[in-house]
Amino acid sequence: MSRIVARLNREALAALRGVLLAEPPSDIRFDDFHLHPEMRAPDQTSAVEAAVLLPLIARADGPSLLFTRRTETLSRHSGQVSFPGGRRDPGDVSPVETALRETKEETGIDPAFVSVAGFLPRYRTGTGFNILPVIGVLADGFALMPDPREVAEIFEVPLAFFLDPANRREESRELGGRLRHFYAFHPGTHYIWGATAAILNEFVERLAALEDGTSTR
Repeated sequence: MSRIVARLNREALAALRGVLLAEPPSDIRFDDFHLHPEMRAPDQTSAVEAAVLLPLIARADGPSLLFTRRTETLSRHSGQVSFPGGRRDPGDVSPVETALRETKEETGIDPAFVSVAGFLPRYRTGTGFNILPVIGVLADGFALMPDPREVAEIFEVPLAFFLDPANRREESRELGGRLRHFYAFHPGTHYIWGATAAILNEFVERLAALEDGTSTR
């Protein structure tokens, strides 16, 4: 077990708060074009506000991250692996409320079981979403009741998988008539790429600071 995983097992919230942003940031720090900034549109100034939850679960052999696989019938990103979350509703008072509300709607996890540890920088997608990643530690006793209209599957991946640099790949494909480069992970039979993989990579890079006790805020 790596030092990072061992420390998260002992003191998850305290350890995470040392490497995460304490407050939701207002500025966008990275986007779909971080691997090829020359393709970024110079006039991209607005985006739809959204938030996702990165749910960490304590397990006997180390923490894991929870993911959803979207149904094939959705109009956007059908069949893709993602974190629970979505666009902000007008009634949401904060990005945290957006992330927790969407998580409950998609997975059935009640907000009472989520302890927010902090935030990652905002991420802008090429499809026009300004995403705030919220890191949350799940307490024992949560129940899963996925919404079958949106979620085809809920699954966990050990955090140690993502902490191994050998499991991160840089891939490319043609999207919208242009060759795009992106990070990707292949845990088991699942395929994680695009914004979800980029957010994962940012999280893992921050966790690496736990190895030497430094902070990346």
